[in-house]
Amino acid sequence: MERLKAILLLCAAIAFALSPVLSPGFSGFTGDQFPVPQPDPPIQPMGLTFAVIWTVIYAWLIAMAGYGLLRRADDAAWDRPRAPLLLSLVIGAAWIPVANLSPLWATGMIWVMWATALHALLRAPARDRLWLQAPLGLYAGWLTAAAPVGTAVVATGYGATPEIWVHAAFLLLASWIAYAVARFSARPVPFYLGAVVWAVLGIVIDNVTVGRWIFAGLAGVVLLVLLPVFGQHIRRFARG
Repeated sequence: MERLKAILLLCAAIAFALSPVLSPGFSGFTGDQFPVPQPDPPIQPMGLTFAVIWTVIYAWLIAMAGYGLLRRADDAAWDRPRAPLLLSLVIGAAWIPVANLSPLWATGMIWVMWATALHALLRAPARDRLWLQAPLGLYAGWLTAAAPVGTAVVATGYGATPEIWVHAAFLLLASWIAYAVARFSARPVPFYLGAVVWAVLGIVIDNVTVGRWIFAGLAGVVLLVLLPVFGQHIRRFARG
Protein backbone atom coordinates (compact mmCIF):
# COMPACT_ATOMS: atom_id res chain seq x y z
CA MET A 1 0.00 0.00 0.00
CA GLU A 2 2.87 2.39 0.79
CA ARG A 3 4.36 1.91 -2.67
CA LEU A 4 0.98 2.44 -4.34
CA LYS A 5 0.52 5.72 -2.48
CA ALA A 6 4.03 6.77 -3.49
CA ILE A 7 3.20 6.10 -7.16
CA LEU A 8 -0.10 7.96 -6.93
CA LEU A 9 1.59 10.89 -5.22
CA LEU A 10 4.14 11.24 -8.03
CA CYS A 11 1.34 11.12 -10.61
CA ALA A 12 -0.62 13.75 -8.66
CA ALA A 13 2.44 16.02 -8.35
CA ILE A 14 3.03 15.84 -12.11
CA ALA A 15 -0.66 16.49 -12.85
CA PHE A 16 -0.60 19.43 -10.45
CA ALA A 17 2.45 20.92 -12.18
CA LEU A 18 0.92 20.42 -15.63
CA SER A 19 -2.33 22.13 -14.69
CA PRO A 20 -1.20 25.68 -15.56
CA VAL A 21 0.34 24.41 -18.81
CA LEU A 22 -2.83 22.62 -19.91
CA SER A 23 -5.10 25.53 -18.91
CA PRO A 24 -5.04 29.32 -19.44
CA GLY A 25 -3.09 29.67 -16.18
CA PHE A 26 -3.92 31.78 -13.14
CA SER A 27 -2.37 34.89 -11.58
CA GLY A 28 -5.31 35.96 -9.45
CA PHE A 29 -9.03 36.36 -10.00
CA THR A 30 -9.94 38.84 -12.74
CA GLY A 31 -12.16 41.84 -12.12
CA ASP A 32 -14.93 40.68 -14.45
CA GLN A 33 -15.54 37.47 -12.49
CA PHE A 34 -17.57 39.31 -9.82
CA PRO A 35 -20.70 41.46 -9.52
CA VAL A 36 -18.44 44.14 -8.03
CA PRO A 37 -15.35 44.40 -10.28
CA GLN A 38 -12.00 43.72 -8.59
CA PRO A 39 -9.43 45.11 -11.04
CA ASP A 40 -6.52 45.38 -8.58
CA PRO A 41 -7.39 44.08 -5.10
CA PRO A 42 -5.21 45.50 -2.30
CA ILE A 43 -4.54 42.06 -0.80
CA GLN A 44 -3.42 40.41 -4.03
CA PRO A 45 0.38 40.12 -4.39
CA MET A 46 2.07 41.34 -7.55
CA GLY A 47 1.81 38.82 -10.38
CA LEU A 48 5.51 37.95 -10.49
CA THR A 49 5.37 36.47 -6.99
CA PHE A 50 2.91 33.84 -8.23
CA ALA A 51 5.10 32.74 -11.14
CA VAL A 52 8.32 32.53 -9.14
CA ILE A 53 7.06 30.58 -6.14
CA TRP A 54 4.82 28.22 -8.08
CA THR A 55 7.71 27.26 -10.37
CA VAL A 56 9.76 26.31 -7.30
CA ILE A 57 6.83 24.53 -5.62
CA TYR A 58 5.94 22.45 -8.69
CA ALA A 59 9.54 21.37 -9.29
CA TRP A 60 10.25 20.58 -5.64
CA LEU A 61 7.04 18.60 -5.15
CA ILE A 62 7.83 16.44 -8.19
CA ALA A 63 11.40 15.91 -6.94
CA MET A 64 10.06 15.04 -3.49
CA ALA A 65 7.53 12.55 -4.85
CA GLY A 66 10.11 11.00 -7.18
CA TYR A 67 12.65 10.61 -4.39
CA GLY A 68 9.95 9.20 -2.13
CA LEU A 69 9.02 6.58 -4.70
CA LEU A 70 12.60 5.58 -5.54
CA ARG A 71 14.18 5.74 -2.08
CA ARG A 72 11.41 5.86 0.54
CA ALA A 73 8.48 3.98 -0.99
CA ASP A 74 8.10 1.56 1.94
CA ASP A 75 9.19 3.98 4.66
CA ALA A 76 6.46 4.34 7.29
CA ALA A 77 7.61 7.83 8.28
CA TRP A 78 7.42 9.05 4.69
CA ASP A 79 4.06 7.37 4.27
CA ARG A 80 2.38 9.41 7.03
CA PRO A 81 2.02 12.66 5.05
CA ARG A 82 1.23 10.97 1.72
CA ALA A 83 -2.55 10.60 2.07
CA PRO A 84 -3.33 14.24 2.99
CA LEU A 85 -0.82 15.54 0.44
CA LEU A 86 -2.29 13.31 -2.26
CA LEU A 87 -5.75 14.73 -1.57
CA SER A 88 -4.39 18.28 -1.68
CA LEU A 89 -2.62 17.76 -5.00
CA VAL A 90 -5.56 16.00 -6.65
CA ILE A 91 -7.77 18.96 -5.76
CA GLY A 92 -4.98 21.31 -6.80
CA ALA A 93 -4.72 19.71 -10.25
CA ALA A 94 -8.33 20.76 -10.90
CA TRP A 95 -8.12 24.12 -9.14
CA ILE A 96 -6.99 26.45 -11.95
CA PRO A 97 -9.75 25.46 -14.41
CA VAL A 98 -12.32 25.78 -11.62
CA ALA A 99 -10.91 29.17 -10.50
CA ASN A 100 -11.24 30.53 -14.02
CA LEU A 101 -14.90 29.50 -14.04
CA SER A 102 -16.15 29.85 -10.46
CA PRO A 103 -14.38 31.86 -7.76
CA LEU A 104 -16.81 30.54 -5.13
CA TRP A 105 -16.02 26.89 -5.81
CA ALA A 106 -12.33 27.69 -6.07
CA THR A 107 -12.40 29.37 -2.67
CA GLY A 108 -13.83 26.29 -1.00
CA MET A 109 -11.32 24.07 -2.78
CA ILE A 110 -8.28 26.12 -1.79
CA TRP A 111 -9.17 25.93 1.90
CA VAL A 112 -9.32 22.13 1.62
CA MET A 113 -5.98 22.20 -0.21
CA TRP A 114 -4.52 24.33 2.59
CA ALA A 115 -5.86 22.13 5.42
CA THR A 116 -4.61 18.90 3.86
CA ALA A 117 -1.23 20.42 2.92
CA LEU A 118 -0.73 21.69 6.47
CA HIS A 119 -1.77 18.29 7.83
CA ALA A 120 0.85 16.68 5.60
CA LEU A 121 3.52 19.12 6.76
CA LEU A 122 2.80 18.46 10.42
CA ARG A 123 2.99 14.69 9.82
CA ALA A 124 6.34 14.85 8.01
CA PRO A 125 9.29 13.18 9.75
CA ALA A 126 12.21 15.18 11.11
CA ARG A 127 14.75 13.52 8.78
CA ASP A 128 15.14 14.11 5.03
CA ARG A 129 14.15 17.69 5.69
CA LEU A 130 15.14 19.13 2.32
CA TRP A 131 13.52 16.25 0.47
CA LEU A 132 10.19 16.24 2.31
CA GLN A 133 9.61 18.89 4.96
CA ALA A 134 10.96 21.79 2.85
CA PRO A 135 8.72 21.38 -0.24
CA LEU A 136 5.73 20.60 1.99
CA GLY A 137 6.43 23.74 3.99
CA LEU A 138 6.73 25.93 0.91
CA TYR A 139 3.48 24.55 -0.51
CA ALA A 140 1.51 24.79 2.76
CA GLY A 141 2.91 28.25 3.47
CA TRP A 142 1.90 29.65 0.11
CA LEU A 143 -1.59 28.22 0.57
CA THR A 144 -1.73 29.84 4.02
CA ALA A 145 -1.46 33.16 2.22
CA ALA A 146 -3.40 32.25 -0.92
CA ALA A 147 -6.54 30.96 0.81
CA PRO A 148 -7.25 34.17 2.79
CA VAL A 149 -6.21 36.32 -0.19
CA GLY A 150 -8.64 34.53 -2.49
CA THR A 151 -11.41 34.63 0.10
CA ALA A 152 -10.93 38.37 0.61
CA VAL A 153 -11.19 39.05 -3.13
CA VAL A 154 -14.32 36.90 -3.40
CA ALA A 155 -15.88 38.62 -0.38
CA THR A 156 -15.45 42.13 -1.75
CA GLY A 157 -16.28 40.92 -5.25
CA TYR A 158 -19.69 39.93 -3.92
CA GLY A 159 -20.25 43.20 -2.11
CA ALA A 160 -18.47 43.10 1.26
CA THR A 161 -17.37 46.59 2.27
CA PRO A 162 -15.30 48.59 2.99
CA GLU A 163 -12.81 46.85 0.73
CA ILE A 164 -9.62 47.94 2.46
CA TRP A 165 -10.77 46.75 5.90
CA VAL A 166 -12.16 43.46 4.60
CA HIS A 167 -8.84 42.77 2.91
CA ALA A 168 -6.96 43.93 6.00
CA ALA A 169 -8.90 41.42 8.12
CA PHE A 170 -7.98 38.54 5.81
CA LEU A 171 -4.35 39.64 5.69
CA LEU A 172 -4.26 39.57 9.47
CA LEU A 173 -5.94 36.14 9.40
CA ALA A 174 -3.20 34.78 7.14
CA SER A 175 -0.48 36.22 9.37
CA TRP A 176 -2.17 34.87 12.51
CA ILE A 177 -2.36 31.36 11.01
CA ALA A 178 1.31 31.53 10.02
CA TYR A 179 2.35 32.79 13.44
CA ALA A 180 0.28 30.11 15.20
CA VAL A 181 1.77 27.32 13.08
CA ALA A 182 5.27 28.64 13.76
CA ARG A 183 4.56 29.01 17.47
CA PHE A 184 3.09 25.56 18.06
CA SER A 185 5.05 23.46 15.55
CA ALA A 186 7.33 20.96 17.28
CA ARG A 187 9.98 21.52 14.58
CA PRO A 188 11.26 24.62 12.78
CA VAL A 189 9.27 25.47 9.65
CA PRO A 190 11.38 28.07 7.81
CA PHE A 191 10.15 27.14 4.35
CA TYR A 192 6.54 27.45 5.48
CA LEU A 193 7.20 30.90 6.91
CA GLY A 194 9.33 31.87 3.92
CA ALA A 195 6.39 31.31 1.58
CA VAL A 196 4.12 33.50 3.71
CA VAL A 197 6.79 36.21 3.93
CA TRP A 198 7.17 36.08 0.14
CA ALA A 199 3.43 36.59 -0.31
CA VAL A 200 3.32 39.53 2.10
CA LEU A 201 6.34 41.09 0.39
CA GLY A 202 4.46 40.82 -2.91
CA ILE A 203 1.49 42.59 -1.33
CA VAL A 204 3.72 45.40 -0.03
CA ILE A 205 5.36 45.92 -3.43
CA ASP A 206 2.06 45.86 -5.31
CA ASN A 207 0.49 48.46 -3.02
CA VAL A 208 3.55 50.72 -3.01
CA THR A 209 3.59 50.59 -6.81
CA VAL A 210 0.03 51.95 -7.09
CA GLY A 211 0.30 54.31 -4.12
CA ARG A 212 -2.01 52.52 -1.66
CA TRP A 213 0.08 53.61 1.29
CA ILE A 214 -2.27 52.60 4.10
CA PHE A 215 -2.51 48.99 2.96
CA ALA A 216 1.18 48.93 2.07
CA GLY A 217 1.91 50.10 5.60
CA LEU A 218 -0.31 47.43 7.14
CA ALA A 219 1.33 44.71 5.05
CA GLY A 220 4.71 46.16 6.00
CA VAL A 221 3.86 45.84 9.70
CA VAL A 222 2.82 42.21 9.14
CA LEU A 223 6.13 41.64 7.36
CA LEU A 224 8.07 43.15 10.26
CA VAL A 225 6.25 40.86 12.70
CA LEU A 226 6.89 37.72 10.67
CA LEU A 227 10.52 38.35 9.71
CA PRO A 228 12.01 37.83 13.20
CA VAL A 229 10.02 34.61 13.60
CA PHE A 230 11.21 33.52 10.17
CA GLY A 231 14.80 34.24 11.21
CA GLN A 232 14.43 32.21 14.40
CA HIS A 233 13.15 29.21 12.45
CA ILE A 234 15.99 29.48 9.93
CA ARG A 235 18.52 29.36 12.77
CA ARG A 236 16.79 26.41 14.44
CA PHE A 237 16.63 24.58 11.11
CA ALA A 238 20.34 25.21 10.48
CA ARG A 239 21.24 23.77 13.88
CA GLY A 240 19.48 20.54 12.92
